[in-house]
Amino acid sequence: MQHDKQRNHLKAYGITYWVLDQGLEAYWLLNYQGGSFAFKHNDKFEKECKTRDVTYRVIPDGEFAQIRNTIADPEVNMEVMKLEKAPKIAVYTPDFSARGEKIQPWDDAVTLVLTYAEIPYDVVYDRQVLEDKLAEYDWLHLHHEDFTGQYGRFYYSQGSKPWYKENQANMEALAESLGFEKVSQLKLAVAKRIKEYVAGGGFLFAMCSATDSYDIALCSDGVDICAEMYDGDGADPNAQAKLDYSKSFAFKDFELIKNPLEYEFSTIDNKKRKITPDTDYFTLFDFSAKWDPIPTMLTQNHTRTVKGFMGQTTAYGRKHIKSDVLVMGENKSIDEVRYMHGTHGFGTWTFYGGHDPEDYRHFVGDPETDLNLHPNSPGYRLILNNILFPAAQKKKRKT
Repeated sequence: MQHDKQRNHLKAYGITYWVLDQGLEAYWLLNYQGGSFAFKHNDKFEKECKTRDVTYRVIPDGEFAQIRNTIADPEVNMEVMKLEKAPKIAVYTPDFSARGEKIQPWDDAVTLVLTYAEIPYDVVYDRQVLEDKLAEYDWLHLHHEDFTGQYGRFYYSQGSKPWYKENQANMEALAESLGFEKVSQLKLAVAKRIKEYVAGGGFLFAMCSATDSYDIALCSDGVDICAEMYDGDGADPNAQAKLDYSKSFAFKDFELIKNPLEYEFSTIDNKKRKITPDTDYFTLFDFSAKWDPIPTMLTQNHTRTVKGFMGQTTAYGRKHIKSDVLVMGENKSIDEVRYMHGTHGFGTWTFYGGHDPEDYRHFVGDPETDLNLHPNSPGYRLILNNILFPAAQKKKRKT
């Protein structure tokens, strides 16, 4: 998995997932040649690597034993992580319209890379979550979503568009069918059920607006923060003072954006970042593989510097991040966090800022990214690290 050796980093994850899905084990060699994978050789696996254009090397058992001995040296920052079972994956994303078209006119980086890497997943949404279907899955991704019930704050720019009107009508009908008077109430119930999923041992991953809007929804439990165009009545004028930051995963002390026409939820997002696309990078932290295997797994890459990319929620102001959150990627020069991780109960969550790692400024209606053009994307590798994370041998995990 070295930067100049592996032809297709992204599909290498798919190969490893496929091996696990065959009922066999694999090994993740943390910090060894860019975070390489190893598994028992057979002709079937070798053929699959060739078919998917994944660079591989066949080595004898003796050489693999030597590699493991090298990694075991306490003086080197490496570790062997045994992967035991392919995690069952769910993506929380809206269903399709009655015409069979996408309701929302944007793509999602996680579903793009899962499809490209040939890793299977199921789609779930509000009804399935409230029916406790999440218990069937090891890993859950939150698609670009607004858990506050404000339809992504797209009213000013997109409120007259057919897709927006259809999406609002569909969401209001769904809320009513599930016994809620407002979409915001439905989304809060879903957010709380997802929190229970994590507490029970689930693995949660979210990007872009699904990160901050999720925590904002939890903090505003019982408080109306939606303006009239979103839920039919005005927001509570004292909403800010009623927020309960103890209920969130990651964020604290943020202020709500009161202008309902502004394309922003709160001060969590570092929108006043003074940086150009050419200089927009963030750095991954270097953790101790033997003592901190979890963040080491989540930051495996062939480079420690990752090109930045924007989204409705691009990055997080450090002052709004709780002290117990583990920061894994940052742009220190402008004091922002891009990638972070935490625990809740028996489970974990990971938040990743931005919309698409290979599309710097992705607009509504833009075509989806062709990952055939980006098979070695460091930004997309971070997503796939989270996919394989639940497969790790549980007794090896440390906190």
